[in-house]
Amino acid sequence: MLNESETLVEAVGLMKEYPREGGVARVVEDVSFAIRRGETLGLVGESGSGKSTVARIILRLVEPTAGSVRFAGEDVLGAGHRELRAMRRRMQIVFQDPYAALNPRMSVKQILSEPFAIHKQKPEGGLDAMLRTVGLDASALARYPHEFSGGQRQRINIARALALRPDFLVLDEPVSALDVLVGAQVVNLLRDLQREYGLTYLFISHSMPLVRYLCDRVAVMRKGRLVEIGDVMDVCERPREAYTRGLIAATPELPMGSV
Repeated sequence: MLNESETLVEAVGLMKEYPREGGVARVVEDVSFAIRRGETLGLVGESGSGKSTVARIILRLVEPTAGSVRFAGEDVLGAGHRELRAMRRRMQIVFQDPYAALNPRMSVKQILSEPFAIHKQKPEGGLDAMLRTVGLDASALARYPHEFSGGQRQRINIARALALRPDFLVLDEPVSALDVLVGAQVVNLLRDLQREYGLTYLFISHSMPLVRYLCDRVAVMRKGRLVEIGDVMDVCERPREAYTRGLIAATPELPMGSV
């Protein structure tokens, strides 16, 4: 059991239902977990297992049918507009599709400036410093998303997510749209940024080898329910559930450490 000072994010009894003809579709059912400050929790499962819905509930991008979420001890789901706005400076998300997440009509300078305009803040060190943090240079500021490769676009998304110096990032399959080697470079960047800034991650993936490389603990979801959770090495080497063993067997090892 984690004590309050160790816990940054806590989800309890999350449930999400959507109406459908003849009843409801339950996509998340009784999901509970906590994430320690500075750690990476992997949330893994097949497509449609409910993992992205759980992440969006935590950020309050989706309202749950039942359950509670606390961030740094504060009630996320019960927060008013002002309190939620303050929390969202500390909680950010990096989406799966690096191109769809960027407005094609905005330059990189406009994209990176947007969070500061919304929250009425000024960037520390300037926008070029934000780009250097993710391995790009200041020449990118005048360019538009279509002028970059997929890996470069995801680096821009990461820079934008880090703009307000958050404590917590949801990484929603951030390399699944990239080729293997470029994805490995982005994952290694995320690991370096975590060490530098003391970030806490919820890393969503369908790849157990990727989760094993990046995460401290892993939670396995199947059909909206949490079926296994524990230390990532314990779960990967001694999985209790046949479903977890199937996920491990289904994904080849990735060349992460060689990049």
